Amino acid sequence: MTDTNTGLTDSLDELARELDREHVFHSWSAQGSPSNLVIASGRGTRVWDHSGREYLDFSSQLVNVNIGHQHPSVVQAIREQAELLTTIAPSTVNLARGEAAKRVAARAPAGFRKVFFTNGGADAIENAIRMARQHSGRDKVLSTYRSYHGNTGAAIVSTGDWRRVPNEFARGHVHFFGPYLYRSEFWATTPEQECERALQHLRRVIEAEGPSSIAAVLIETIPGTAGVLIPPPGYLAGVRELCDRHGILLILDEVMAGFGRTGRWFAFDDHDVRPDLITFAKGVNSGYVPVGGVIISDPIAATFDERVFPGGLTYSGHPLAMASIVAALDAMDSEGIVEHARAIGEAEIGPALAALAERHAVIGEVRGVGVFWAMELVADRATREPLPAAAMGRVKAALVDRGLLPFVQDNRIHVVPPCVVTAEEVAEAMAIYDEVLSTALD
Repeated sequence: MTDTNTGLTDSLDELARELDREHVFHSWSAQGSPSNLVIASGRGTRVWDHSGREYLDFSSQLVNVNIGHQHPSVVQAIREQAELLTTIAPSTVNLARGEAAKRVAARAPAGFRKVFFTNGGADAIENAIRMARQHSGRDKVLSTYRSYHGNTGAAIVSTGDWRRVPNEFARGHVHFFGPYLYRSEFWATTPEQECERALQHLRRVIEAEGPSSIAAVLIETIPGTAGVLIPPPGYLAGVRELCDRHGILLILDEVMAGFGRTGRWFAFDDHDVRPDLITFAKGVNSGYVPVGGVIISDPIAATFDERVFPGGLTYSGHPLAMASIVAALDAMDSEGIVEHARAIGEAEIGPALAALAERHAVIGEVRGVGVFWAMELVADRATREPLPAAAMGRVKAALVDRGLLPFVQDNRIHVVPPCVVTAEEVAEAMAIYDEVLSTALD
């Protein structure tokens, strides 16, 4: 991955930074504070800049490169599709689109035969909300405060964190608190209490809002950006029961958690729950080509058999994206990648993070499953006061300096490598975490 002409490659890194500073407007950023990190190439769990500096990617970029960087089967499928047909209108019939939809639907529960393809996760949420409202004839959508659903109109208002506040232009959105035992809103001390009280809270919100006005409850099966918040046993089943009681649809957002991230094809496979609509993106093709979608239960799909669905996208079912889905899901299946993610989480990542927590008082809690983990950093274990932003900034910078790309959010380090990560790479990352937590906070 290195170039023998170091001067040339160094200059390419600087050219990339210069062009970025001059012309690129970045998301969720103050534009006067640009990043200096250049990524030019990748393979598996590693990426390089032009000069050959190597980084171990324990962020999976935005928790989406599940199959790893530059998987040869997926790259080849995109290349072959590009030579055959690069684009086609969504109203036409295309074999690659049908094959991709078949593979996605095959991973869903029985009774999900149709897939609506979008350009990514946010517009998957938009269209799932639209389907729920059209099908139910109701308007309100309930979602949790600790959530992220995307940066388009309804998706950002469904989001629970601070990014919602400057963007509240969509109608009919109500928020509630989901379970989070480490920082319980319900004075709970056990998972059972947290589950029971969180469900009671949701029940009261539904009653107060008027059940007949609520189209859907929208939740991330496992809230990702909000902290890898594994729901306590029985919670998702309880949400399903509340929805059924009042004729409310359940939308499970599997954009981040789906397609191998938890060591299951869908995160809800670990829970006794069946949604009405499933949104996906990210891991379905590891972001090689922008794509997302909604997997639609048969009763909702039937709503639009004779009635026009009022939604569409120019690039819905784009052939290059479809080819990448087919290749990615086939490779994940044949290579046992989903099963590997589960096994390495249980045998390597979980125990190693628990050992780190034993050594470092700054780690307040470790939680996760598969290749989907978080270390919550605290200034004081007794009070659980979050580690301040300045300290988190030092931690992040120190990790990057040592050649590890982290996913840092608020007071947490999310440990989210590609599903293909090896035991040796886990050990390498843990040694870097250990060193940084020993030195960067002095």
